[in-house]
Amino acid sequence: MTISRRSLLKGGIAGVAMAGLGSKLGKMGLTTQTAEAGIFGDPTFNDVYSQIGKYIHLVPGKFAGGVGAYDMSTGECLAWMNMSIWAGNKTPIVHHLAAFASPDPYKEFEFVVDSQGGKNLYIYGVTTPIKDPSEGFNIWRCNYDGTKMNILEDVAETTGLGLGVHVTVAPDNKRFAVCDGQKDIMGIFKKGEGTNPSSCEAAVMFDWEYNNSELARVWLDGGTLTIKKLKPPFDLKGTKGTKTDWELVPGGELFAEQGKVPGPRLKNLVALDSCCWDPKNKKYAIAALRLAGCGVVFDTTTWEPKAICVGSDKHAKQGFQVPITKVGDGEWKAVFKNVPTPAHQAGFNPTGDRFVLMNNSRENIMAVFDSSNQADPTSWRRIAGGGDPSWRSAYPNPFHMTFTPDGSKMYVTL
Repeated sequence: MTISRRSLLKGGIAGVAMAGLGSKLGKMGLTTQTAEAGIFGDPTFNDVYSQIGKYIHLVPGKFAGGVGAYDMSTGECLAWMNMSIWAGNKTPIVHHLAAFASPDPYKEFEFVVDSQGGKNLYIYGVTTPIKDPSEGFNIWRCNYDGTKMNILEDVAETTGLGLGVHVTVAPDNKRFAVCDGQKDIMGIFKKGEGTNPSSCEAAVMFDWEYNNSELARVWLDGGTLTIKKLKPPFDLKGTKGTKTDWELVPGGELFAEQGKVPGPRLKNLVALDSCCWDPKNKKYAIAALRLAGCGVVFDTTTWEPKAICVGSDKHAKQGFQVPITKVGDGEWKAVFKNVPTPAHQAGFNPTGDRFVLMNNSRENIMAVFDSSNQADPTSWRRIAGGGDPSWRSAYPNPFHMTFTPDGSKMYVTL
């Protein structure tokens, strides 16, 4: 998992910098820096905690099925909750979470955590006695009240839209997005207040129509991406709408073309990853599509797609955007001549004038885009590509990233 600003609540980052982006990134693109690591001489746990400071680390345990809140200044577990109980102990796949900002998180804060589909139990081949997993795709809105965690609502039940991968909180602290890579659906929700339920502001579906039906070439040889806004009422709870039985694992983008992921609509998959909000302008958000190797820029006031940015080296030589055509009410199409490499996650820097698209498995390039022209995202262009000679093939490759609050460094998981 990545440690995000919102997971840490107070906006700080604690950890080891695996790769650095220089402070001149905003003007010059990617700069070369030596990787940093914390060096401790026979430390005690208290020595480590004293260097981190007062932060709460909210962390999910996928196979453990729980959510824990830890005081990073002491190492104390403030609260822990077993989410799998609410699924009849059949779906301990608590995937992703994000917390809302709070004036004093030690007294109270809210967060959203979701669960993946039941068959994700089998994703790594881990032995389990569970033969009939529950459907999953819950979206729990919860709070920490200073002593314990409480479930306020299951947003999937409230809205009829069950999704189960990445959760991100909007900069306005009033909305959140949940993206699902099995259904290729992005849901934007207005957070409920207290016991009042949340509501769905927008739901967007992505679909892929290939040029070449041979599985190994379904994405490589290009195709047509359809982007469609779904209209309520939604009947997409549980496994309804899934294209695959389980999610593509990190670094497993090529598993799709290798036929290692079962499912009824595998060839139509784009493997939606996450929705990343522009923290500065707040008008735009980017949905990363793993198998299409791109980031789709959305206007957050209408949730209409405005641009499609691709970051691979081969695409950089051909141009950095794929044109979007509106074909109907709430429906758009984009034609890809080819997809040289899959992608994983996209993310803006804190000032919003740069965003990074992680291309992996084939090219393993972190593409940096100039997103400073806030009036016209079709003008955004790739200005640099960072990587390391040791990043070859599927492992190791870059997939998750986040910036420090001052924008001087970018943390990367491999």
